[in-house]
Amino acid sequence: MDLKQLEYFVRVAELGSFTRAAVALNVAQPALSRQIRLLEVELRQNLLKRNGRGASPTEAGQLLLEHGRGILHQVERAHEELARARSGLSGKVALGLPPSVARVLTVPLTRAFREKMPDAQMSISESLSAGMQESLLNGRLDIALLYNAKNTPGLEISHLVKEELCLVQARPAGLQEDPPPPPIPLREVSKLPLVIPSRPNAIRMHVESEMAGLGCHPQIALEIDGVTAILELVADRAGAAILSRYAVTKSINPSAFSMRPISEPALSIQLCSVVSALRPTTLTQQATLNLIRETAQKLLVST
Repeated sequence: MDLKQLEYFVRVAELGSFTRAAVALNVAQPALSRQIRLLEVELRQNLLKRNGRGASPTEAGQLLLEHGRGILHQVERAHEELARARSGLSGKVALGLPPSVARVLTVPLTRAFREKMPDAQMSISESLSAGMQESLLNGRLDIALLYNAKNTPGLEISHLVKEELCLVQARPAGLQEDPPPPPIPLREVSKLPLVIPSRPNAIRMHVESEMAGLGCHPQIALEIDGVTAILELVADRAGAAILSRYAVTKSINPSAFSMRPISEPALSIQLCSVVSALRPTTLTQQATLNLIRETAQKLLVST
């Protein structure tokens, strides 16, 4: 299989158009069409459905697209490794972060990365855990941070930090939290209306599991995916939330909220770094993992 033909196919499939792909690749459209047709002849399958609106992958094409992205990613990594052998840490690291973590880590992590690896590049994308696991397996991500990551074939998991979860409520006007409010038993939390992410969000699943162990279940007022939106609704007194402390302290207006520890049992969630076990970790990726660990332990550990 010719790598150039594979690259052409992936770009057409992603952009949904031979015309747009030809522009992006800086090749003539007839030459692009001819190379993809040669690939289809070699594989003896139609890879693209051509229509008046553009082109979309067939079932076989979708399968090749998933593999092709990983193959091209690995070829790029091989080039980077060879370049590293000449000039030290270089190349590109693709990192996936949960949205709540991205708000806290993106700026300090990017700053540290630039200082320690000026010849390397890092791309950061925000996504949910299921999507990031898929991207790790097909080679579109090198590293992802996941909450309560489960052992999965093809993935290698390392624990980073354990974050305390607390009950977040709108702070009554004039209330000064000194001394701190007492812990609230989880069974009492189950009686409160909650603004909580939808399944399979890791915090949602953890809360439901722990409450089920007590023979109760959460009272869901609203299902909202997104920390910012959850906090805005809590501030508007639509309900309470269960979040990590740093999600509140790093929000736009942390003074608008009251945080209470949860007890009987205490709730916490484990943030993990995850890489593919199917591909070797480059020195640049390993150095990035070390930076992530240092930055996470500095900024995410509850105080």
